[in-house]
Amino acid sequence: MSTTRTARNGPLAGIRVVELAGIGPGPFAAMLLADLGADVVRVDRPGGAGLGIDPARDLTNRNKRSVLVDLKSEAGVATVLDLVDRADILVEGYRPGVAERLGVGPEACLARNPRLVYGRMTGWGQEGPLAATAGHDIGYIALTGALGMIGPDPEGPPTVPANLVGDYAGGSLYLVVGVLAALQHARAHGEGQVVDAAIVDGTAHLTTMIHGMLAAGGWQDRRGVNLLDGGCPFYGVYETSDGGHMAVGALEQRFYAEFARLLGLGEAQEARGDLARWPELRAAVAERFRSRTREEWTAVFDGSDACVAPVLSLREAPDHPHLAARATFTEHDGLVQPAPAPRFSATPGTIRRGPALPGADTAEVADDWAVPALKTQDQESAQ
Repeated sequence: MSTTRTARNGPLAGIRVVELAGIGPGPFAAMLLADLGADVVRVDRPGGAGLGIDPARDLTNRNKRSVLVDLKSEAGVATVLDLVDRADILVEGYRPGVAERLGVGPEACLARNPRLVYGRMTGWGQEGPLAATAGHDIGYIALTGALGMIGPDPEGPPTVPANLVGDYAGGSLYLVVGVLAALQHARAHGEGQVVDAAIVDGTAHLTTMIHGMLAAGGWQDRRGVNLLDGGCPFYGVYETSDGGHMAVGALEQRFYAEFARLLGLGEAQEARGDLARWPELRAAVAERFRSRTREEWTAVFDGSDACVAPVLSLREAPDHPHLAARATFTEHDGLVQPAPAPRFSATPGTIRRGPALPGADTAEVADDWAVPALKTQDQESAQ
């Protein structure tokens, strides 16, 4: 694949990225760069990453190419440094110190390519008391206060938001912002640098608005009693008669008035401004929603400014009329998946190829990146 800049390839066409294979937020960040047009080469190790997912269906590896390199050998390290010499960005997600022990840490890579942006994706960061310990999304968001504020019941446990808040919002997206900002600096000043993207840092940063509300007295430091955490009866989720759910976000008065009218809330709607009557209002809203199916309520609120939407499953979402009209989801090689985002008027991102299979592109990358040692490494790894 050529790295020549074309509108079809996205705004990052011509940018070369080396991704040292891992799992979770690192691969997702590299996928986002690839979706935006970067030429991402994933360095897989013999035996795989141990994720337990069929590589042909691992969508976080779409738009990438894969080479197989044994980083535990001197020849493998030398090969990766050859790739680094030709790269703009490197992404790795090892525990602190691991890349250094392998011989592909920041010092070795920046010595080889002083303009390199070296992106590090970890949960706890490169230093601090917990830096060397294992962890997962749920622990990272727990310590930052983010998990503790999610959920509608102040007496019950927090609601676990899959691994979207920590791994991908607080991790991947901050890594991408960081490496692109550092790339701008490198191109302007000829100086590369290390980007330390810690999930705890990014997740804490995501709560900035809430901290402001807390300081101003507009947010209580417990879940289920605030405007945006399920404590408000007109910002929450309600069950329908068929076991489905509707999401309500009618915060502003004009939207609330439309919501109350379409729901048929009656006199109960007057409780909106009286916190003491919120339990009464919640019960009335819940009773109304339980009177019809999700499909029926969807039809009632369709096209209105009531800020109400059906809660769809992952398999249902691609067929929603709005998402279908925008092509928010797409299909490639038989796999339905989210389309690249955001959108660009002049250089749109596309899905150019499916998930990269470990080592499948070694010969191609060896030629494109002028790293003939890759072919030798591939042969040795296959033995």
